[in-house]
Order: sequence, then C-alpha cells, then structure tokens
Amino acid sequence: MGEVQDVIATALGGEMVTTTVEGLERFGVSVRYPRELRGTPEQIAREVLVTTETGAMIPLGQVAKVSISKGAPSIRTENALLSAYIYVDIRERDIGSYVDEARKAVAAEVKFPPGYYATWSGQFEYMERAIAKMKIVIPITLLLIFLLLYLNFKRVTESLVVMLSVPFALVGGVWLLWLLDYNLSVAVAVGFIALAGVAAETGVVMLIYLEHAWRDIQARCAAEGRSPTAADLQAAIMHGAVERVRPKMMTVVAIMAGLLPILWSSGTGSEVMRRIAAPMVGGMISSAVLTLLVIPVIYALIKRNESTPTINQPRKESP
Repeated sequence: MGEVQDVIATALGGEMVTTTVEGLERFGVSVRYPRELRGTPEQIAREVLVTTETGAMIPLGQVAKVSISKGAPSIRTENALLSAYIYVDIRERDIGSYVDEARKAVAAEVKFPPGYYATWSGQFEYMERAIAKMKIVIPITLLLIFLLLYLNFKRVTESLVVMLSVPFALVGGVWLLWLLDYNLSVAVAVGFIALAGVAAETGVVMLIYLEHAWRDIQARCAAEGRSPTAADLQAAIMHGAVERVRPKMMTVVAIMAGLLPILWSSGTGSEVMRRIAAPMVGGMISSAVLTLLVIPVIYALIKRNESTPTINQPRKESP
C-alpha cells in the first residue's frame, strides 16, 4: 500500500528530482504525469503504472479503485480527537454577544452524537483570556489609586471623595464610544484605566486647592476670633474652584490635542489606538465638569457634616 501511495503522490502531485542552477538562481525540477494522462479517474486508473515485486508494471486500476468523492480537505486533531473548524466573520457587532446567541442557537437546534462537542475559539478565546486578566488588573489598579490617594491626603475621607467621583469622569468616555459605535474591547478597557488615573489626578489637585482655600478661611476666622460659618465655607470653595479652572482647562486641552490626531488616524494599528484614545477624549470633557462642579459639591457636603471644626449657620434676626 505504501508503494502504491508513493506512485500516486509522484504521478499526480509531482516530486522534485533535481535542482537546476541558472547563474545565481536555483530552481527545483519536479516531474509528474502530463495532464492528458491524469485528467480523469479513468485515465489515472489506466495510465498510471505500478511496479510489482517481479518488476512488472501494471495499471493502477488493477490494484486500486479510482473515483472522485467528497471528503475532509484536511485531517486535524486537537486534544487527541479529530476536529473540524467552522469559520465565522463577524461585522458590526461585538464577539461576546454573538457567541452568547450562537451558543443558545446551537444548544437548541443541533444535537451532537455521543463523543461530539463544540468549543468556541479564535478571537473569542483571546477575549476571554483578556477579560480574565482584566478582572485582576482593574481591581489592582483601583486599589493602587486609592493607596496613592491615601498616602497623599493621610485621610480616608478625601481619598473616598476622589474614588467615588471617578465613575462620573467615565461617563463622557461611554458617550463617545456610543457615538462612534465602538464595541467594548481590551483596548477600550485600557483607555478607561488611563482615564481613571487622569481623573483621579485632577481630582487630587482640586481637593488640594479647596483644602488650602478652606484653611486660609479658617485661619482668618481664628484671627478675627470667630468660628467659620457656612458662608465662609462657600466662599472658600468658590475661591478654590475658581483657581482650578485655568489649570484644569489647560490639562484638558493638552490631552485632547495629543489624542485627537490618534482618533482621526488611519493605517496599521489605528483601529486599536482609536479605541484607546476614544475613552480618554470623551472622558476628559466629563472629567472637567466633574472636577469643577461635582467635587466641590461633595467637599462642601462633607465639611458641613463634620463635627470639627463646627460651621455655624448664620442666624436670622427676628423682626
């Protein structure tokens, strides 16, 4: 059987017998039967000759049945089992939702014989691995951000103010992803992680400005021999927030000026880079609103509820 298969492989597929040299170039020389002798199964069975042990040459049709039949284009194995691949090209939707729907459809409509099963591989498998890593990376990142905030403020309250306000900064990134019709991917997750870091950084600067302004008001009130009132707290917050407007706008403009060319780029690698830049561009807008409006409000609520120092409400004089 091996000798017959060698004859078939040489006669139909060809075999390189030598190499020709032409100047500095080398070419392999292959030989096989001409097309008029291997065009049909009948011609192959009649014209392809097999050598027997006695040296006689007999037609292939005398020792084999030559016919055309459909079969597997290739034999593949995985986990020591025969496997077949079905390729699916997905457009205009994310892989995760498609695989969820496809799994339900296959489970409902396809009945596998005993020993058969289906697995989902390719980019979906890579995405699952990336999601598993993100489940570890994202909590560690948030924990590191909180740790750095605590080391900066030495208080849990201010650290929680920044951490709780970070989700507001991510809203702009979500909106821009929706407008650009980008699906959630690993690149988008990386962009949100970077956005969270920038939002936390700008939140820290805002709190520092507010804290300095509030301490100045407290020192002034102490010099005047009175306790700070709610009006003093409001004035301190207004003063600290106004001082932060120009640095915040400079930060937003500088970051967006660097990311907008990436968002409009095209070419190799641009699809990944655009999805990293999109959350940053959209998030910087909402981060500006967060830093200038939300954080001062949260700061005011916290300072009003603190027991020390006491903020006296101005009393209304009775007529």
